Amino acid sequence: MTSQPDTPQHATAKPLTGRRALVTGGASGIGLAVVETLAGRGAHVIVADRDAEGCSRAAQSVGGSAWAVDLLDRDALTDDRLADVLDGVDILVNNAGIQHVSPIEDFDPSAFRRMLVLMLEVPFLLVRAALPGMYERDFGRVINISSVHGLRASPYKSAYVTAKHGLEGLSKVTALEGGAHRVTSNCVNPGYVRTPLVEKQLADQARVHGIDEAEVLDRILLTESAIKRLVEPAEVASLVAWLASDDAAMVTGASYTMDGGWSAR
Repeated sequence: MTSQPDTPQHATAKPLTGRRALVTGGASGIGLAVVETLAGRGAHVIVADRDAEGCSRAAQSVGGSAWAVDLLDRDALTDDRLADVLDGVDILVNNAGIQHVSPIEDFDPSAFRRMLVLMLEVPFLLVRAALPGMYERDFGRVINISSVHGLRASPYKSAYVTAKHGLEGLSKVTALEGGAHRVTSNCVNPGYVRTPLVEKQLADQARVHGIDEAEVLDRILLTESAIKRLVEPAEVASLVAWLASDDAAMVTGASYTMDGGWSAR
C-alpha cells in the first residue's frame, strides 16, 4: 500500500499544533531560539538543558516542559528514562554542544571524549529512543544542529569537527532507516552564530593564532564567509521550524548550510 503524502499546512496559523518537540541545549543560544520558534508555531516543547534555572525559565515562557539534565550523565540517559521523556515526541532537535580550541598535540583526551559523547553519542541515544514512537505514529522529524564544520575542517578543533562529521553520518543513516515510516532526518549547518558558545571562543582563538582578541572575528571567524556577519539564532530556528513542518515531508538526508557562503569555496 502506497502511503499518502503529507498535506502542506500553508493556511494554518500554527502548523505545528498537536506536535511535541524536544530541544537539547534549549535554555540559551540557538536552542532557545528554536524553542521559542517551535512553540510559536504551536508545538509543545520540552526544553532540555543542564542549566536548571534557565531550562525552567525557557519552558515556562513558552508553556512547555522542562527537563533539567546533564546529558553527560549516563545514569540520566537509561532506556527507561529516555522512553519516559521521549514519549509522544514527534520532533527531536539535537542541539546541545560545547567547544574546545587547542592543537591536536595539546588536546586533552578527556575533553575529546566528552565532546564526542555530548555531540554524537547522546544524539544517537535520543534518536534510538525516539524512533519507535515515531514509527508507531508514522511521523517524525529528527533535526540535528550540525555546523559548517560538519562539512569543512578548521585547525585546532579536532573534537568538534570529528563530532559534527559523525553527526552528519548518523543523520543520513536515520534518514534511510526512517523513510519508510515518514520519519525524516536532516542537518542544519550554520557558520558562526551569535551565541555564548562563539563569544567564549574569542580568547582561545586569539591565543592559538597569536593575535589580539579584537582581530578574531574578522581574521579568523569570518574570513571564509562572503557575508561578513554572524548568523543570528532566529535565522537558524526558522530553518529548523521549516524542516519540522509538513512542507518538508520530502526533505531527508540533507545538510542545509547557513554559512554566508563559507562552504561555497
